[in-house]
Amino acid sequence: MTSKPREKCYASAMRMLVRREHSTLELTNKLTAKEFDQDDIDSVISSLIQKNYQSNERFAAEFIQMRFNQGKGPIKISLDLKQRGIDQFDLSEFDFYALAYKIRQQKFGQVVPSDFKEKAKQQRFLQSKGFSFEHISQSFKTA
Repeated sequence: MTSKPREKCYASAMRMLVRREHSTLELTNKLTAKEFDQDDIDSVISSLIQKNYQSNERFAAEFIQMRFNQGKGPIKISLDLKQRGIDQFDLSEFDFYALAYKIRQQKFGQVVPSDFKEKAKQQRFLQSKGFSFEHISQSFKTA
């Protein structure tokens, strides 16, 4: 049973998915904001999942890769994914130790600061990027 509003909802969802992957929560929120009926939204999203046009796993993999390339740490990535309705994801294939080291070097240079104030500043910077204390402390060790 297809109705005109449901077809419009489906078309709107497809336009969003053509641009980039979306989680089911993101799609639901965006379609709700466009004032589609909740039954239509649920039906459309179920159909998209069934046809494999929408996949939370694919969204998570793409999102993690994008954030990693932006220099974000695992804490920030995890938080961002959870805000988008993704609870199951795997960060194990990414080397956040090397990333923290690289980000610190790009921002502050190769020299490890001996001054406590400067080291604290660099640690706060890495913390704001979403790195754990373990990643941060390892980034100050020379290779």
